[in-house]
Order: sequence, then C-alpha cells, then structure tokens
Amino acid sequence: MDEKKDDDKDEEENVDIKYTFFTYLNFLKNYKLIVSGILFLVFFLEARHIIESYLFKVLVDEGALFAAGTLMLGEFVKIIWILAGIFGIIVVTGFLGRWIQQHLVNVLVNKVMVDLKMKYFSHIVGLDHSFHVTHKTGSLITRMSRASSAVESVTEVLTYNIISTMFSFAIIVASLIYFDLVSAAVIFIVVFIFIAYSYFMQVISQKANVLANNAEDRENGVVSDIFTNIESVKYFGKESFVKRKFAEVIEYTKSKLLKHWGYYRWIDSVHSVTIGIGTFFLLYFPIVKFLSGEISLGTVVFVYTVYGDMIEPLYGMVYGLKTFYSSMADFQSLFKYGKINKQIEDKPNAKVLKIKDGEIEFKDVSFNYGKRKIIENFNLKISKNKKIAFVGSSGSGKSTLVKILYRFYDISSGKVLIDGEDIRDFKQESLRSEMSIVPQECVLFDDTIYNNIAFSNPSATREQVMNAIKFAHLDKVIENFPNKEETVVGERGVKLSGGEKQRVSIARAILADKEILILDEATSALDSETEYEIQKDLAKLMQGRTSIIIAHRLSTIMHADKIVVLKNGKILQEGKHQELINQPGEYKKLWGLQKEGYLEDSQK
Repeated sequence: MDEKKDDDKDEEENVDIKYTFFTYLNFLKNYKLIVSGILFLVFFLEARHIIESYLFKVLVDEGALFAAGTLMLGEFVKIIWILAGIFGIIVVTGFLGRWIQQHLVNVLVNKVMVDLKMKYFSHIVGLDHSFHVTHKTGSLITRMSRASSAVESVTEVLTYNIISTMFSFAIIVASLIYFDLVSAAVIFIVVFIFIAYSYFMQVISQKANVLANNAEDRENGVVSDIFTNIESVKYFGKESFVKRKFAEVIEYTKSKLLKHWGYYRWIDSVHSVTIGIGTFFLLYFPIVKFLSGEISLGTVVFVYTVYGDMIEPLYGMVYGLKTFYSSMADFQSLFKYGKINKQIEDKPNAKVLKIKDGEIEFKDVSFNYGKRKIIENFNLKISKNKKIAFVGSSGSGKSTLVKILYRFYDISSGKVLIDGEDIRDFKQESLRSEMSIVPQECVLFDDTIYNNIAFSNPSATREQVMNAIKFAHLDKVIENFPNKEETVVGERGVKLSGGEKQRVSIARAILADKEILILDEATSALDSETEYEIQKDLAKLMQGRTSIIIAHRLSTIMHADKIVVLKNGKILQEGKHQELINQPGEYKKLWGLQKEGYLEDSQK
C-alpha cells in the first residue's frame, strides 16, 4: 500500500481516543511515583485557592461584626493577624509546591519523550523492507516530531488545565454544598454545560483535525521529496513547476486547517452565553438569601469569589481539551505504526548465524509479489568462494533474488540455504550482518568519510578503517580533501562524485569482511575510466569470498565462475562467458547488442 492510500484511509477515520490515550498512559506506568507526586501537588495547590477564599469570607464576616459593634477591636486585630499568618503560610507553601510541581512535570515529560522516540524509532526501523519503500521519509519524520511535542502538550494540559480544573470544581462544589446548596447547584450546571458542550464539539471536530494533520504530513512529504531531488529540478529547469505544485499543496493544507479552526468560533460563542446566564443566577439567588438573612455577607462574597476563580480555569480547560484532542490526533499519526506488525518474523527459537563457508543454495524457490509471480521453481547452488553473475533484462528477477537472500521478503515455497541451513532458522539481523554489499548507488550518511566506512563494523580499530581506505584506493582521493577522512560527505553523500562514493562503499565492504559479497550493479553509473579502476578493486575484494554479481555491462562479468541468465524469474542459460557467447540464446543476443552499443543503460 502506498503512502497516498494510507493517508486516504486515515481521512475516513476519527481519532481513536481510547487506543491513543491508553497508549500514552502506558508510557506513564513506568513513572508512577512522579505521577503520584504531581497529582498530590495539583490537589494541594487547588485546595489552597479555596482556603484563600475562605479566609476572605472569615475576614468579611468578622469585619461586619466589628462594624456592628459586636466584636471588640482587640479581638478583631487578633483575628486579622491569625488570618495574615495563615495566608503567609499558604503563599510560601504555594510557591514551593508550584516549583516542585513544575520540576516533576519537566522530568516526566523528558522521560516520556525519550521513551516514545526510542520505542517508535526502534519499531519503525525494525519494520519490513516493504514498509520503508512505501512510506515517505518526510512524513515519518514529521509524525515522530509532532508526537514527541504532543507529549509535552498533553502532559502539561492534563496537569495544569484538565485535572487541576476537575479538582478545583470538586472542592468548590463540596464547599458550596456546605454553605449554600442552591449556589452549588448553579455552578454545577454551568460547569457541566460548559464542559459537555466543549467535549461534544471536540468530538465532532476530530475528523477535521485528522484531515488537517494529514494535509500537513503530505505537505512535508512533498517538500522533502522536492529538496531530496533538487538536482533533478535544476537540471530540467522545473523550478516554476515545483513552485506551482507546492502552491497547490499548501492551498489544500490551508483549507483543511481553516475547516478545523472554524469549530472554535462556535465553542467560544456558546461559552460566553453559558457564563452570562450562570452569572445572572449567581447574582440573584445569593442576594435574595442574604436579604432574607439565610446566609452571611461573607458567604455571598465567598460564592462570588470561587465562581470568579472558576471562570479562567474553565476556559483553560476548554483550551486544554482542544490541545488534548489535537495531541491525540498527533499521537495517532505515529501510534498507528505501532499496529503494523512485521510480516517477516524471526522464529521463537531463531539462532544467530555465523557463516563459515559461504555456500548458497536456492532450492525450489518460488516467490509471488501479491498475485504476480516473480520467481518460480528456481534452483541454483553457489559453491564456496565462487563468483556467480546474474544477468537479464529488467524485471527478470535478479535484484529480487538478492532481496530474498537478505530475507527482505519471505518466499512462497522452497528454501534458501546458507552453509546447508535454512535462512529462516536464523535471526534476520544476524543473517544480514553476515553478508556485505556494494550497491549500484552508495547512499551515505551526512557524516565523515571515516564514520561512513566504520558503519559496517563499528568495533573496528582506526588502523583497520585506514587499511580499508587504502585497499579501495580512497587514500589517494582524500589526500586532496582539507579534512582528509574526516571530511563530511553531505546528505546522501552529495559532496562526493559517483566514483568517490563507490570507493567508500568498497572500503565499507572490505571493513565488514564477510564470507558472502553482493555486487549489485556496482559500477553501472560510472564512467569507463573510473569503472576500470574500481573493477580492479572489486576483483581483489571478491578474492576468497562467495560473490553474487548483478550486472548489465557484460564486460564486467567475463571472468565470473558462472553466469546465470534470467528471464521472468527462471534460468534460461548458465555457464562461463566463452561458453555462452558460442551458443545461441539470450546471452549471445545481449552480448551482441552490447558490442553494437545498443544495450540500454537502464537494462538490468
């Protein structure tokens, strides 16, 4: 399934809040002590506000008694000092509580972000080859980055907006039930309508949120694709074309964002009406009760104070719900990859492979890609230290056989054996780490030449790396570089020529020092002079190794121990070069075309 189809599927779905939120909560399980500390401090800090309002109520009531002459000045002053002392304690403990709370939140966010990045990076890296060739790198990066940021957003929103408001609401309603049941009922109804409507609007806006996220992901994917292929844009003079394409993409993103943001106009409007009606009833009922002598002036002040203290947190909670649902959508775009399982799994008792001889056998191998047959009843044995070449037109199955050997795909039937043992009995990573490859295009990390070579054997000594550089005749090239082997090659190795990158690839393969070597059209993109030089390096590299050579330039495989001619996943011919050109068939035809210069460069 390609990326576009994946995105289309997402657009038909709302955010799976239950799955997404519980996935987030699973990250918190490792830090129960920190979470408990944060919740305790949230409750303490919200209770502090109620105590402050209660102190003000006591002050008003005692002040009214003093004004009426029923409380002596000395007693009133004593009460003021007591209230001031309690208030001072509340301020100090509030400062310390807020400082500790923020510290704990920062620690929790940091730990969860690291866990989330590590989990999904490891999971995505471990997914099958087929996953990575059907998903855009730009979208994957964006989704991981956005989900990482969402950890901070949702944790802070839960702490400071949602849970704190819920605690505050519970404490306020409980205290008002004690002082004035009617006022408690009014505040309860206002808060219920406020939150229920907010929740309803957040739910119906989920689809718009997902659409907006998908549009941004597609936009980032397009940007990444264009910048990755900027040379093609320049070579073909298509700057205006890609600008128009980008303009269409961002216009689509704009429309989806505006639709999503439009829901919040309705939310704000209904909230204003709800607060207005609630304020009217809280003005009416407490005043009526005060005039009838049922409650004190301090209680009226307390009701208005706690109601006023609720307004800002309520709006904060709405913002919190908005951020919460937005964060859930951000999480889902990454968490959905957690539902993707590897199609190619290691057996429970899979062993670690250690290749001794490097003998390879394809035994009755068939492979279908979907409904299309690629390889059928394929049999081939490659003896130790032999050089076998695969040739054939594009789509004949050459590269597919290599991918099957690396177990990028599992075969439909048959067996692939290394040293007489089925590769499915071994851990995939150990299988791949026991082989080495020089690909057609050496794609390098944006790192130094030294580190790119050392990547194939991170435990190698500096002497071993430098010896590999000398073997590939790369030392003569880098001696003219300002930073020698510490030269940074740029993204995908763009600062190096094709020949220089291939020499890095050869040095990397030498350093890996494996019994099985794959040369996947390793010189097809090079000029004749560079190819001639590198072919000599490759010849030395193949000595004492079992080698599989995929080539379309037949002159590069003339000295192979066996040449296997493929067509439609089957062997048409096999033998040495001289044998094959002396008998009618596909190889002789290809040789004739190449001699005449008609063999297309794209032929495989």
